[in-house]
Amino acid sequence: TRMGQDKSELSYHGVSQLDYLLGILKPFCGRVFLSGRKEQTFESKNWIVDKPQYADMGPLAGILSALEEFPKKSWFVLAVDLPFVTEMTLEYLIQHRNPQKIATAFKSRHDGLPEPLCAIWEDRALEKMKELCAQGIHCPRKILINAETHLIELKDKRWLDNVNTPEEYKEAVKAIILGLDNPNESV
Repeated sequence: TRMGQDKSELSYHGVSQLDYLLGILKPFCGRVFLSGRKEQTFESKNWIVDKPQYADMGPLAGILSALEEFPKKSWFVLAVDLPFVTEMTLEYLIQHRNPQKIATAFKSRHDGLPEPLCAIWEDRALEKMKELCAQGIHCPRKILINAETHLIELKDKRWLDNVNTPEEYKEAVKAIILGLDNPNESV
């Protein structure tokens, strides 16, 4: 809503953000799926539609639905509004993965809390997630806070900067084109 258009269609790298992310995920994942509500789906993509029992749970609905759809698989979850994610980001997360925990996630550079939408959620997470949902916890970040999560530091502070408004989009494009850490600095 704040962006005024579908974030997956924005272009930061010469193609839509969706196509960019699908491209960088392919080398690391056997199959890549999109997640969303039924009204968000469109043809020619592998979709996992949010299950009705998780309606109105936002991103958590997608994670729970994916874990239920393929219960013996772990999931690399990646939000579409992260333009600074690169193959290096994904590789770094995979290298530091701890499958003995329910998830491996980066610590936010802003508050040190887990970042659930660029994380590896293990198949073992499903039962703990359902337990916490039954207690009224429907936020993926709060689930990671209340469970055994392996947290890792960001190697690049911009990796998980998300973009929510047209102004942030313009700044992100400028930063990516110029290779700047701070889009307001001059060359």
